[in-house]
Amino acid sequence: MERVYEGGCACRAVRYRVTGEPESVGLCHCSDCRKESGSAFVYYADWPISAFSVEGRYQTYAGRSFCPACGSRLFHLSERTAEIMLGSLDVAASPFTPHQEGWIKRREPWLTAIPTAGQFKEDPF
Repeated sequence: MERVYEGGCACRAVRYRVTGEPESVGLCHCSDCRKESGSAFVYYADWPISAFSVEGRYQTYAGRSFCPACGSRLFHLSERTAEIMLGSLDVAASPFTPHQEGWIKRREPWLTAIPTAGQFKEDPF
């Protein structure tokens, strides 16, 4: 039986579900992710788009989708993948350990590298 992970926005107007395990899990320290999240990095995981479903109205800006009511950033959808912002999952703490860290040249100096994750000066792709 495949695992099911559910999540959504702070006001619960948008709900999503992903099934199975993610293809990749990572942290991104790039300036775009920092600006979009309001944090020092984004913590994300990619699932095949076929494993993703969503209910509720969401908006998208520059590929990043969020709830128009409460502003919670939720996912980035492409033809192939659903990149989920793991902080929007219902379960906390998340069961996923990052496999990669991108844009480490922008990582805050007080953050340490995840020892088991690949370290990429810029984009890991």
